[in-house]
Amino acid sequence: MSPRSGRPARHRRELLGFATAGLLAYAVDLGLFTYLRGPAGLGPLTAKALSFLAGCTVAYLGNAHGTYRDRRVRGLRPYALFFAVNLAGAAVQLLCLAVSHYGLGLTSQRADTVSGAVVGMALATGVRFWGTRTLVFRNGGRVGPWTG
Repeated sequence: MSPRSGRPARHRRELLGFATAGLLAYAVDLGLFTYLRGPAGLGPLTAKALSFLAGCTVAYLGNAHGTYRDRRVRGLRPYALFFAVNLAGAAVQLLCLAVSHYGLGLTSQRADTVSGAVVGMALATGVRFWGTRTLVFRNGGRVGPWTG
């Protein structure tokens, strides 16, 4: 078996691990936001800021101890980078929504959902995946196994 033959399986595991950590983080973010906004009675921005922070923490832990456990990083710097990458992803989602709603005049709830939660989320996931594997969980000085 050649050294390259295991790469597709590693790539699939990496994508699956990243997606699993992201879905768990999304569930925590949504659940906590719903609780903080409802029964806890917090305002929308405070509730979202706290749920976003909790979701980022869950995603970081899932990636650090699962997806990228072989690229172990320590200290606050990797978490700060991970948080910054997630903020960049959030900015991409907001930018998609702003361009659609205010720039293109597509103001229906459906258009907002498609631009923010579908198109924006897809682009933001790409940004997060790239940033997570390139900036946070580097592989021995290389960008990652996909770049050889």
